[in-house]
Amino acid sequence: MSIWSKKSVLSLQAEATREGGNELVRSLGALNLTMLGIGAIIGAGIFVLTGTAAAQHAGPAIVISFLLAGSGCLFAGLCYAEFASMIPVAGSAYTYGYATLGELIAWIIGWDLILEYLFAASTVAVGWSGYFTRLMSDIGIPIPPALSNAPFSVQGTHTLIPTGAIINLPAVLLVLAMTILLIIGIKESARLNNFIVFVKIAIVCAVIGFGFMFVDPANWRPFIPAEEGPGVFGWSGIAAGAGVIFFAYIGFDAVSTAAQETKNPQRDMPIGILASLAICTVLYILMSLVLTGLTPFRNLDVAEPVYVALAAAGPSLAWLKYSTTIGAVFGLASVVLVMLMAQPRIFYTMSRDGLLPPVFGKVHPRFRTPWLASIITGAVAMAVAGLFPIGLLGQLVSIGTLFAFVIVCAGILVLRYREPDLVRPFRTPWVPFVPVMGILVCGYLMYHLGIDTWVRLGVWLAIGLAIYFGYGKHHSRAAHKDGTEVD
Repeated sequence: MSIWSKKSVLSLQAEATREGGNELVRSLGALNLTMLGIGAIIGAGIFVLTGTAAAQHAGPAIVISFLLAGSGCLFAGLCYAEFASMIPVAGSAYTYGYATLGELIAWIIGWDLILEYLFAASTVAVGWSGYFTRLMSDIGIPIPPALSNAPFSVQGTHTLIPTGAIINLPAVLLVLAMTILLIIGIKESARLNNFIVFVKIAIVCAVIGFGFMFVDPANWRPFIPAEEGPGVFGWSGIAAGAGVIFFAYIGFDAVSTAAQETKNPQRDMPIGILASLAICTVLYILMSLVLTGLTPFRNLDVAEPVYVALAAAGPSLAWLKYSTTIGAVFGLASVVLVMLMAQPRIFYTMSRDGLLPPVFGKVHPRFRTPWLASIITGAVAMAVAGLFPIGLLGQLVSIGTLFAFVIVCAGILVLRYREPDLVRPFRTPWVPFVPVMGILVCGYLMYHLGIDTWVRLGVWLAIGLAIYFGYGKHHSRAAHKDGTEVD
């Protein structure tokens, strides 16, 4: 069996309509999908990274950085929308790679997606723990540092040193709660996410609306500060800022992992992906304008830039500080929820293809969710969130996501060439311009992530290839009888 064998689009479409005891239940609509996308995107980016990138790289021109990073996501999102409407199964970029570039590339992208979903859930859970601990302290319920910090920190780029803490308990408990909710059902998870998204969007809009009333336009001048070194202000700083705040956009592609649980995926998947991207891009741009307008951008190089900006407005906006903490707690929790939703569905699809053991493909007889894959994902995420610091995995998450985007954009080019007459409920416009630009922009952002991140990605992919050639290749269900094309 060739490692370059592909699953035909027709067989994937038949798989998407199959019904039986081991299938996921279709219960989501366009609104649920849009809210899932917003739930995944609005989080650490809007509450932390906006200020950091403005202070260290772009100044008020962080707005342009958001447009640059958002354009890469838009190009990739248009490609995701075509695939998701045409192949509405749970595998996301993994399945799209299987249909266009072959089994080995599909495995690589499936393994790579673990960096985006599972490790991102752990990373954001650690960030959530910091906000939650502060909130508890504000209301008179302090959590001991030994139970709210990782037992290890990073020294340099590779060395882990003990901190004296025992475990980051709030992060562990958050992952546990989200995992249990996801096992109970996707519809129940979507309802909770809808509520959380409503709360955090209301708070973000309050900061934007009331903040604009106190903006000092003098803080926006010069809009593009003079360059002080490579990646420090000027146009090079705008590009560097785009690489930093790209993490803020991670998550919109998680919408595509719910395709097999969507009532009308041909119509609703493109709406969910593109609407969530558009809404969040507008909110990011407005928030960056408010933060840099309320206080000089150099003051925003702190862990809580929103607090600093609101404090600069004086007592008139003091009431928003507490609300912003609540918004961050809710916002980061919904990111963890969506990330933990996405990863088991990737495992589920890879297991059905034989590339992972059958345990990953088990569907709960009552809840109709991939419960064993969810338990495994949750257990690993709890261990990572409880034991390791947030900085160790952040850039790995970004490079893993960008790599997935490049594969999806390339897949659109390949499939348009190989099978131009396939029915496409949604067609990516301006092909080949859109997918080529997606590849170039995402590749450019990958290039600026640094050599250490590339080395870690190489080690991670080497582990994945060892598992594929040791297990997946020998258990793959790809065969002629399944409608597979073999090159």
